[in-house]
Amino acid sequence: MNNNKIIIFDTTLRDGEQSPGASMNTAEKLQIALQLERLGVDVMEAGFAAASPGDFDAVNQIAKQASNIRVCSLSRAVERDIKAAGEALAPAKYKRIHTFIATSPIHMEYKLKMQPQEVIKRAVEAVKYAKTFCDDVEFSCEDAGRTDINFMKEICDAVIEAGAGTINLPDTVGYRLPTELSKMVSEMVEFINNRAIVSVHNHNDLGLATANSLACILAGARQVECTINGIGERAGNAALEEIVMAIKTRQDIFAPLYTDIIAKEIYPSSRLIASITGIEPQPNKAIVGKNAFAHESGIHQDGMLKHKETYEIISAQSIGLEQNSLVLGKHSGRHAFKDKLVSLGFDLDVDALNTAFDKFKQLADKKKEIFDDDVRALVAEEITKIPQVYEIVELLQSSGGSLASASISIKHDDQITSDSALGNGTADAIFKVIDRISNINGVLKDYKVTAVSQGKDALAKVDVKVEFEGHNAVMGHGLDIDTMKASAKAYIGALNSYLRIKDL
Repeated sequence: MNNNKIIIFDTTLRDGEQSPGASMNTAEKLQIALQLERLGVDVMEAGFAAASPGDFDAVNQIAKQASNIRVCSLSRAVERDIKAAGEALAPAKYKRIHTFIATSPIHMEYKLKMQPQEVIKRAVEAVKYAKTFCDDVEFSCEDAGRTDINFMKEICDAVIEAGAGTINLPDTVGYRLPTELSKMVSEMVEFINNRAIVSVHNHNDLGLATANSLACILAGARQVECTINGIGERAGNAALEEIVMAIKTRQDIFAPLYTDIIAKEIYPSSRLIASITGIEPQPNKAIVGKNAFAHESGIHQDGMLKHKETYEIISAQSIGLEQNSLVLGKHSGRHAFKDKLVSLGFDLDVDALNTAFDKFKQLADKKKEIFDDDVRALVAEEITKIPQVYEIVELLQSSGGSLASASISIKHDDQITSDSALGNGTADAIFKVIDRISNINGVLKDYKVTAVSQGKDALAKVDVKVEFEGHNAVMGHGLDIDTMKASAKAYIGALNSYLRIKDL
């Protein structure tokens, strides 16, 4: 074992998907998985195979197509979960089962309703059963941050003896400070004494996930679990890009420690995740936020012009961000377009490529300048598209006075239905027409418009969250130069997503 390498365990597809509204279908997960492989991630947690047929299929499809990355599935310390994980991972060249059980007093008493010795027995049985499916088994002490250290040593000793090769110590609720986790990890590293790799998984409830992860690495942890853009349930997870670039930038502190992450793939990975999930990093997000390399202060601008390192500790180019990168033009051919997609991290089949190319040509006729982010958005829209139960054929809109109107023609079961409605604004009128034609009422919970690139003719990306018929809210995404058309596409997308989930 190379004791200087930090293993990067990416859980964007599992823990990251638990961000509200971030659910992804199999095609979307596969695109992300292939990009994580290009990024140089060591272990990819592809999902929770036992959670649903869709999760099983996603893990299985990724296992079939991944070539140079270890594919992992999470499972509770339950035989059914472990079996599902093992079967889903069966085609993978390199595979890992990640099983867990809660070990903190509060979780054991109130959630598991089990005595400590029962928990140890269950954990040992889980690891032994997981070993029948693959050699690489990881065990997590859920809520390790609030677990008694002596009990944690006892259970870790038992699961290592049973065959666990990685011991993960998650701060599940993001409660601990760097000094506290550093002390805990240091003691556990000394106790485990190279019998297994010590891993950490930190949540960001107090804004300390990255700081905690770095402190744990300095204390001896050699695997860190993280997500692209720091997405995840509640306040999110430790951000992969922050951890990797901190180690790379501060070699005066971390040398000889290193990762195998290819830094130039960080920004393309970030944009792919944002495009697919609809969750944009906040503008001032470290490393990948749109303001991360913006300098507005006159003093800063003067310093930057004289010498970049006066106010910039890493370069935009080092993470794969080419400022204002112009892409192809209206006369560009299919081959050049495909090469550009590969450079942006997309791997499309022939049908998806042809559709994306047609959309690119249509956009090139409307938009004077097309940027990399425009192409990313176009392709992401294509690969995230689900079966179109309802499809917009035509949209007419007008506004004036206190009310706006919208007339829409929608295709459903090969029949086209048209209707009109008035609303408090054009978007409201559009949504009312869609509700009327589909006979399914939606309640808009969130509505967000962003410009994909720059300029007056920038593509508008609309993300909506809609609650249909009292069920859990679903996300919809729309893209168009016309913001209202993008809004209609987003709402229809949410409706189609709801119908797909309803039919599962």
